[in-house]
Amino acid sequence: MPASYQPISCSFYDELEARATTSQTCTLTYRTEPDTPPSTYQGTIQDLFIKDKVEYLRLADGFELRLDALVAVDDKELRNYC
Repeated sequence: MPASYQPISCSFYDELEARATTSQTCTLTYRTEPDTPPSTYQGTIQDLFIKDKVEYLRLADGFELRLDALVAVDDKELRNYC
């Protein structure tokens, strides 16, 4: 994971907010280290928050992830958003 936070696109953030608002279970695909295969995790987004100028999401089970680690949520890939 890069030391400095790279903000995600606002339209992808909107996708995350929509899932949080509807308590929709989703599958997160993410990469915590460059050049490693992505991992997946399934859950319900409970909160989107900022800590030390870095955006995170928290699932209902307590799992937390930096937003710049996301590759995709369900069938929506971050790289397809501006």
